[in-house]
Amino acid sequence: MFRYKRIIIAIASTMFSLLLLMPVSAQGLKDSGIYLGQVINGAGYSSSQQDVGDVVGTGIKLVLTLVGLIFLILMVYAGLLWMTARGEEAQVEKARKIIVAAVIGLVIVVSAYAITTLVMDKMVTAG
Repeated sequence: MFRYKRIIIAIASTMFSLLLLMPVSAQGLKDSGIYLGQVINGAGYSSSQQDVGDVVGTGIKLVLTLVGLIFLILMVYAGLLWMTARGEEAQVEKARKIIVAAVIGLVIVVSAYAITTLVMDKMVTAG
């Protein structure tokens, strides 16, 4: 039981520090619309350069909002499950598994976003 508590605390503190270091937003992709618009125009199609970046940014914001909402729902559900367990070890274990899986999923999504933002920023400054 003590092992799970240490793992959850370690993951939660890592997530908290990552969220403090890099706020989740799609603002780093504004310049990508310019470059994507140049590629589209070079291929012979016409497109507004600003529209592509806005659509991509809006899509990413929507997905990240949905992931945050799912995480919140899972945490509330697991918390209610844990609080209403009344000493039943199976229900407490189920709640723990839900919490751990939700935190791991959030870590994966935020890490993927951070890596993508870092790579895109490096590509924009290198190009």
